[in-house]
Amino acid sequence: MDKKWWKESVVYQIYPRSFKDSNGDGIGDLKGIIEKLDYLKELGIDVIWLSPIYKSPNDDNGYDISDYRDIMDEFGTLEDFDTLLEEAHKRGIKIVMDLVVNHTSDEHKWFIESRKSKDNPYRDYYIWREKSADGGPPNNWGSVFGGSAWEYDANTDMYYLHLFSRKQPDLNWDNPKVREEVFDMMTWWLDKGIDGFRMDVISMISKTPEMPDGEVKNGLYGDPFPYCVHGPHVHEYLQEMNKRVLSKYDIMTVGETAGVTVEEAKKYAGYDRSELNMVFHFEHMDLTHGEHGKWSNKRFKLTDLKEVMNRWQKGLAGKAWNSLYLSNHDQPRAVSRFGNDSEEYREVSAKMLATFLHMHQGTPYVYQGEELGMTNVSFDSIEDYRDIETLNAYDELINKKGLDKDLVMDYIHHVSRDNARTPMQWDDSTNAGFTAGTPWINVNPNYKWINAKSQVHDPNSVFNYYKRLIELRKQHDIIVYGDFELLLPDSEEIYAFVRTLGDEKLLIVCNFTDKHVEFEIPEAMKGSKKEILISNYDADSIDTTEEKATLRAYEARVYKM
Repeated sequence: MDKKWWKESVVYQIYPRSFKDSNGDGIGDLKGIIEKLDYLKELGIDVIWLSPIYKSPNDDNGYDISDYRDIMDEFGTLEDFDTLLEEAHKRGIKIVMDLVVNHTSDEHKWFIESRKSKDNPYRDYYIWREKSADGGPPNNWGSVFGGSAWEYDANTDMYYLHLFSRKQPDLNWDNPKVREEVFDMMTWWLDKGIDGFRMDVISMISKTPEMPDGEVKNGLYGDPFPYCVHGPHVHEYLQEMNKRVLSKYDIMTVGETAGVTVEEAKKYAGYDRSELNMVFHFEHMDLTHGEHGKWSNKRFKLTDLKEVMNRWQKGLAGKAWNSLYLSNHDQPRAVSRFGNDSEEYREVSAKMLATFLHMHQGTPYVYQGEELGMTNVSFDSIEDYRDIETLNAYDELINKKGLDKDLVMDYIHHVSRDNARTPMQWDDSTNAGFTAGTPWINVNPNYKWINAKSQVHDPNSVFNYYKRLIELRKQHDIIVYGDFELLLPDSEEIYAFVRTLGDEKLLIVCNFTDKHVEFEIPEAMKGSKKEILISNYDADSIDTTEEKATLRAYEARVYKM
């Protein structure tokens, strides 16, 4: 197999607003990240993926960019960024930037020009359409954040498309000038010395020109996705980007590709495609969806999770590379969603989930605080939430769909993006050591006992378990490059699989329940000598000669055969 540094790396995602505040204004910043680089070095990660730090009015926390070549005032300056890059590189840590080029802010100079007149040179940088026959929007599409995907602009008596917030107008990638601007900007950052890009909703940059009405499913608007995900020119534009920019640097690229299938992923990330290194899919994230889409309190089924993971492991094997994640800035906390965040089982289930994830084939992503077993937050009042998607959903579900307020709050406690955005829990001092000021969003009250300070020097902590997993990845090629084979596809309790590289084999067994569960070593492996590579219980308590084992609550074991 073709060896690459980005296959062997572990990526750590930082959401800068919530990571570490250096100046007491309640908002995390670049100097705060610099302060914590030694912590990340200690953890052993190789790459930092920074959520957007560009100039932004913050309608969607930095995913609405008003200047791609400058830094958000609250985060610092370009000089601070240069220092961050230099200090990270000194420690052998690479920096990957978030590239948001499906849309800009409506305060970007291109859009300010674009809306001035129909013949402005920048008009065609965005997607403008005439009113429909009845004077309403051009079609029935809904935005991801609720409401219509079209915003009327009285100045030219036309509508512009925004698949997200109305302050995030979609760029028109069919205009070669737009592509030129984007490629220039990417080159500018790469010449600064950054190590790659995570590309926000990159599967949405090409739209079907006819833009027909979408199917109205259970919401108030038509579904735009069949017409603006994996659109007619998306691969052509990414191949152009690769040829013009990406291929000239030794970097890592990962695309956020909503609605991607295994077959489609091979087009984006296939070894022979000259597009991206890997993509994020959302099939395992969608397992908890209910009748109101993501707004649900449903628990996933383990057999469904296996089906998804197995399909991606098998489907991309030898053809493309998997990215592995259980949480990010848009998802609830992994231990609350896939594990058990009760006091009794939080630590052991957080370690089990880490074992499960890091032992698959692909590049693992750790979201800030995941290495501490940080949990979802249940704010009592909607006033404590900050996320535009959450606030819009609260309004739509209660006021337009008539759902019960307590039920909607329960959905929010389960899946709001703010679960991942509460401040990083550094210690047990006020505001978890995140800020000396008033934090932009409240800290999760459990910071008193879940924090970095209490874990870094505790050999049995979640932090040190992650550190061991990351070390093992550097010591054993099989963890990175070994083939994958799923066992027990029908068990709702145990997730087990085998990794194979040459004569080496690893057997990974994870109990996803709080019960004791019997497990039998597969026939083909009986009689072979086994040692425990890592376990989230005391390894000395495990009899490796047994062919049958009783797994304790949320127990994870990795046997080296």
